[in-house]
Order: sequence, then structure tokens, then C-alpha cells
Amino acid sequence: MENLNEEGNAPLFGKSFAILGVAGYIARKHLEAVRAMGGFLVAACDPHDSVGILEQYSPNTSFFTEYERFDRYLEKQKRAGHGLDYLIVCTPNYLHDAHCRLGLRVGADVICEKPLVINPWNLDQLAELEKEFKHKVNTILQLRHHPAVAELLEKCVDKQLKDKDHRFKVELSYVTPRGLWYDTSWKADEQKSGGILMNIGVHFFDLLLNLFGACLSHKLAHYTSRDAWGTLKLFSADVDWTLSINSGSVPIGQKGPFKRLVVDGEEVDLAAGFENLHINSYRHILRGYGFGVEDVRPAITLVHELREEAGVCRKR
Repeated sequence: MENLNEEGNAPLFGKSFAILGVAGYIARKHLEAVRAMGGFLVAACDPHDSVGILEQYSPNTSFFTEYERFDRYLEKQKRAGHGLDYLIVCTPNYLHDAHCRLGLRVGADVICEKPLVINPWNLDQLAELEKEFKHKVNTILQLRHHPAVAELLEKCVDKQLKDKDHRFKVELSYVTPRGLWYDTSWKADEQKSGGILMNIGVHFFDLLLNLFGACLSHKLAHYTSRDAWGTLKLFSADVDWTLSINSGSVPIGQKGPFKRLVVDGEEVDLAAGFENLHINSYRHILRGYGFGVEDVRPAITLVHELREEAGVCRKR
């Protein structure tokens, strides 16, 4: 039986994909999702040619180390009647909006890793181009698909139905240790990654805003290139948050990345359940329910304001 979407038309399987940034760490998650969705990876591009990973997923994929030739190939395929269904963007953060524009221009929908953009005004440009080319830019917000988050959202809604004036007390800590290599990579460059607040924190700020509503005020208490903390006053919650890439910030007895979310004194388990979140994200996107430009706007805007507060935000 053909696998149809909710509207009963476009099949989920058999879609064509191309990927930018295939040599990067996160690309594997996308390649796994494409395979799980029964898709075909027709082209890949990365300036680095250490892409043996393609052997595991799609050895017959056309590969390019030059963006211009990749662009030309996609345009040629489009004009030959072999248009692309989805362009996947896994490139450095500051290139995301330009590469999303490429996808729209060649007649494809886009699946972009976080953050969709660094600066909120770039969202307006993408929204205009979506209308012009009649295609959608989707982004990966995998924490929204986490089972523990879905359960927490239900509990929060129930509590607010019983007491509409209830304010949640929230503590969020995320420590993901990075070695000295990080400090010389593009990820440590504020103008290329958006810094720790964007590169490490945007998923978690999106999670908080999705759970507890709009940000009413914020205070950045500490900021360096490797750690930051502060407070948020959201519509229905007061939040203390901490982000760090320092190994010394991991609590004694804990290993590796440390994620801690406490709501009204009750800890939410975010340690497990990450295995299939990209696959679930793709399933929603292919059904037409992916998270788009307006979904990410609150978190992108909040991080931009926090970076302005830290004095590290690029001006227009």
C-alpha cells in the first residue's frame, strides 16, 4: 500500500534529496533520516572530500567539492525535468540563509539544520522568497519531538487549566564539553556561528518558549565564548539557564553531555530518547508539518537580543 501523507496525496517515500555540508558531524543524522524515509540522495557537496560516509548510505550520489558546480548541477537537473524535492543544509550557521535561497531557487523545499539563521532580519527575506518560489524552508527542532518534552507539555497545559495564574519555576542546564579544537573552528567565531548562545543554546531556548510562552524580559548575568548563564521571564515561567562547553562544568559523577531540566522541582529526563528525533523530524516535514520560518522566529529573536546584551552581536 502506498505511503501517503495526511491529505492522501503525495507519497512519503521516493523523494529526491541533495545535501550541502555532507562531511560535517550532523550530516549522518540526515543521511539516516533520508534512508529511513525511502529517499534518494542524488547529489552532495562539501569543500572537504573526507566523505567516505556516503559509502554507507548512497555510494552512487554525485559528489562536488565546489559549491558553484553543485549549484550548476542542480539547475541543470531542474531544467532537464529532474527537479529536486528537498535540499538539506548542514553547512556552517552563517551560510544557512544563502544555501536555503539556493534550494528555493532550484525549485526544492529546504531542510535546514539549526539555527535557520543567525540574524532575525534574514527570516523576513526567506519568507518573501518562499512566497516567490512557492516552496518551504523547514528547520530541525528535534527537541520538540522528544517524548519527555511532549509529556511535559501536556502536564503544563493541565496545570494551567486548573490554575491560569500559575507561574512555573524552571531550571535549565546544558553542558556539552568541547576540546581546544572548538576555539579555532568556525563554531567559536561569533559572526559565523552566533556563539555559544546560538550554536549550543538555540534548541533549548526554542524548547522553553514553546513550553512556556513569549519572553517578557531577560537578563544575561555572565557571558564568555565557552559559557553563559542568565534568567528569562516568560509568559508563564521564571527560568534560570546555564550553557557551557567546559568539561569542568559537568557535575561530579556525570559523563559527557549533561542536560538538566527541572520544572517546579520535578526533573525532566532528557538524557535518553534522542536516537530517532531527526527521523521523526523528517517524517513530519514530508507530511507537510515541518517547522518553518515563523516557528523559529521567537528563539532566533531572543538569542539575538541576548547577544546584543553581551555586546557580541553583528550590526546590520
